[in-house]
Amino acid sequence: MKKGEFTLVRNEELVPGMHRLAFSGDAAGIAPGQFAEVSVPGCFLRRPFSVAGFDEGRLTLAVRVRGEGTAGLCAMEPGAKLDILTCLGNGFDLSTAGARPLLIGGGSGVPALWPLCRALIGAGAEVTAALGFNSAGESFYVNDFVALGAATAVYTADGSMGRRGPVTDALNDFGYSSVYACGAVPMLQIIDREAKAPAQFSLEARMGCGFGACMGCTVETVDGPRRVCKDGPVFRRGELIW
Repeated sequence: MKKGEFTLVRNEELVPGMHRLAFSGDAAGIAPGQFAEVSVPGCFLRRPFSVAGFDEGRLTLAVRVRGEGTAGLCAMEPGAKLDILTCLGNGFDLSTAGARPLLIGGGSGVPALWPLCRALIGAGAEVTAALGFNSAGESFYVNDFVALGAATAVYTADGSMGRRGPVTDALNDFGYSSVYACGAVPMLQIIDREAKAPAQFSLEARMGCGFGACMGCTVETVDGPRRVCKDGPVFRRGELIW
């Protein structure tokens, strides 16, 4: 865990209610799948967000407006300075990816897979990214995956973009050596049950501290209670008791 001051340099609304926030600051040491905790002015508890991108001196978060805290964060102008904890949690294990990993993202879970996609392609893997949304108007980050060189397939519930149907259809539409996923729990449950290869899941959870002290984000696993912030947010297929 690292604590630092970050400066907002760009606030981009991707679709209504979803913003991409780019910060300058010390982003060294972050791994794909880790998360950050942001101290939002006026809010007692920090807000956790998956890391949606990082480079030397730059941190990117994708934030959906869900309440007062996230609304305040997304309303900030460039130049705002925020206290942010980085390098939190255990990220994805790239060593089990194999030659053809399949990334499955649903809605707000999509941005968390972008740093992973970049890392896997950088390691020589042939990545397929399956991205699921309710409609074309709610889609985002699609071009970002395409720009990396991933074979990118979009699934929409209403068929207005890409393939009609749930993004979990990708489990039957493509061949793959492994699966990495982030999204709603029902989506992750289907992947846990139906994937034909090893899989890893990134969970979202309400958190108090973000580093394992308060036990507020505990989930049940086959090895007993585990904390999403400290023992996750990434868990392997077969670990979680849904």
